[in-house]
Amino acid sequence: MAERYNTDVIMDDGTIIHTTVTSWSLDVQRFIKEVQGSQIRITGLDAEWRPNRKRGAGQNPIAVLQLCVGRRCLVYQIIHGTGIPISLCSFLYLSGFTFVGVGIADDAKRLRAEYSLEVSNMVDLRELAANSPHRPRPELRSAGLKARALAVMGAHIPKPPEVTMSDWTAPSQSREQVEYACIDAYVSFEIGRRLLTRNY
Repeated sequence: MAERYNTDVIMDDGTIIHTTVTSWSLDVQRFIKEVQGSQIRITGLDAEWRPNRKRGAGQNPIAVLQLCVGRRCLVYQIIHGTGIPISLCSFLYLSGFTFVGVGIADDAKRLRAEYSLEVSNMVDLRELAANSPHRPRPELRSAGLKARALAVMGAHIPKPPEVTMSDWTAPSQSREQVEYACIDAYVSFEIGRRLLTRNY
């Protein structure tokens, strides 16, 4: 059985991200209830899956779904869940939040195909950064999250390949995996917040 616990992930600048790691529907419901009271209606969204190293083989299904609102993050081991919570379906589709991420349309397409989850009102950070009316940065259209975090936040985020390419289907995630997943979602949220509110 997958683990469930709360932990704090601390970024290099001292930012503390309160994080729930779980495969339990009840924990997902609690997270959603908590963040729905947020005045900022923006959610960082990201997903992880076990890489397939066989040539010509298709992608493995999404194993971990990350959501972040402010300094509150959910690392949901969706592949080990016992069922998709109705509250998650409603949150992604009907909540009035704007979901932001790099390549978010691809993640949303896979969530639809693999888990029948619909994500509405999504914004790709690549286009948002490139076309920002406040400070357009067209060179960021093809940049990854690491480069975008540096350009918008001035933050250096680690993207070690041994974590990126690790087994995200493992019931017990390593500390490095949890930090990686959490920071990706938080940085997506924070970049989206700064660009959408013109606060950078």
